Amino acid sequence: MAKVGILSMQRIVNYGSFLQAFGLKAMLEDLGHEVQFVDYRVGAPLVEVKNKQRTGFKRKIYKAFEAINYEAPFNQKIQFILYKKQFAKKYHAILNLTTTPNYTPELDVLIVGSDEVFNCVQHNPKVGYSLELFGKDNRAKKVISYAASFGNTTKAKLQQYKKTDEIGNLLRDFEALSVRDENSAKVVRQLIGQSPKYHLDPVLAYDYIGKCKLIPIIPSKEKYLILYAYSLRISAEEANLISKYAKEKKLKIYAIGGVQKCSDRFIDCSPFEVLAYFINAEEVITDTFHGTIFSIIAKRQFTTLVRKSVGISYGNEEKLTDLLMRLNLSCRLIYDIRELSNIQNRPIDYAKIDFILEAERKRTQEYLELQIPRGNE
Repeated sequence: MAKVGILSMQRIVNYGSFLQAFGLKAMLEDLGHEVQFVDYRVGAPLVEVKNKQRTGFKRKIYKAFEAINYEAPFNQKIQFILYKKQFAKKYHAILNLTTTPNYTPELDVLIVGSDEVFNCVQHNPKVGYSLELFGKDNRAKKVISYAASFGNTTKAKLQQYKKTDEIGNLLRDFEALSVRDENSAKVVRQLIGQSPKYHLDPVLAYDYIGKCKLIPIIPSKEKYLILYAYSLRISAEEANLISKYAKEKKLKIYAIGGVQKCSDRFIDCSPFEVLAYFINAEEVITDTFHGTIFSIIAKRQFTTLVRKSVGISYGNEEKLTDLLMRLNLSCRLIYDIRELSNIQNRPIDYAKIDFILEAERKRTQEYLELQIPRGNE
């Protein structure tokens, strides 16, 4: 048994960050290891954006006022604010997270990942620019990554902020590098001349549906589609067309993860209940990475909206196109909401997807067993 630390985005308040952290922890514990989560010290973001650098209490107040001004039903906005406020208190204990950060513990192995741990050129003050996410000043005997992502950070962006040498030198100290997408693999190759391994995000790599005993059975009283997107990302035009589509299909719209103008209900639930709602859904519309993954493991009819990065805006094109290409599901991507009906009416052959997932899950287990032998005491 090895003492293993996971350095990830486990404290970020969203379902994807929680479930990827839980999934990797579960896989490591299935291999017989003692697992804990490791925190990093948040540095100042490289990208400065006016009015977006509030931190602490000021940021919470700002975000609450921002939510109140969302174009969505008022009661759902209040539900959303409470969901964000109570998330850590309700669910972080499941990951054994405490209010006191766990910085630089002594470990046999430190795993950096999954999630966008390498996405260092961004303006989010809750993530910032932290070299600890690249293994600096750790106290582990060995450092590896698992399905780590640079998000939409590129070599060009690192060059713009003169960080290529700093990041490259830290990456060379990893004993094994695993990423979850081609953009991340490309950055690694450009910086250190090595090709990392590719592995699935833990929400796909861990067999949630087959192994997780915490997913409840939630009786469904009505037929619904899930709209899984961050607040404000669904435009007024998109909301109107989604509403029209749902009415034609006689489906209610359940918003999860963010409030939406067109939703009939905002669902405030546990991360495991999210998967239960996906399992019961007739269809899913999403513009997020993990919303797409939840749809796949629940075997739903889904469509994924792609957002391109413009300037410093945060797009999802790189990671979504890569994910669905690897699973032979590129046909589920759209750039224009007017294509929705055509995509949703095409059936998905999940038998083929299961075959790919089975092979990728085997590769994940082999990687973890190779890098963290069971006999490492």
